[in-house]
Amino acid sequence: MATEGVRVVLCAVAIFLTARCDNSFLKNAKISPRIVQTRYGRMQGLLVPMDAHRYLKPIEAFLGVPYATPPVQSNRFSPTRAPSPWEGVRVSDKAGPVCPQKLPDVANETAALERMPRGRLEYLKRLLPYLQNQSEDCLYLNIYAPTQGE
Repeated sequence: MATEGVRVVLCAVAIFLTARCDNSFLKNAKISPRIVQTRYGRMQGLLVPMDAHRYLKPIEAFLGVPYATPPVQSNRFSPTRAPSPWEGVRVSDKAGPVCPQKLPDVANETAALERMPRGRLEYLKRLLPYLQNQSEDCLYLNIYAPTQGE
């Protein structure tokens, strides 16, 4: 089954990208020439070369894709609803905000090492810059897919 092999590779790439947290794999990304039609409008993502991994082909990344109406104002404590359609082409090149959360204080490294192992501290130091943009409006997906043709 060829599709099963594609699923396994795509899953492995998604796990790799999720584990990277520093988004360094996006530094050589360019806007993809392909425009994708969705139920809510047209989107254009990023074409991400996987140069550091010689057996991986480029992927397309669609960052910050809304999957529900923002839970703000009158929608704050309501069940989620489908997102509103958008006009034109939505360039999905930036991750959306993360949901509000209490961030650990790692400014004092000595005190932080009393509460956690060094590996976790290093991981948090890399991750914290990406957790600064917090909002209740955090219902967005980052979608990674194999490139489609040229």
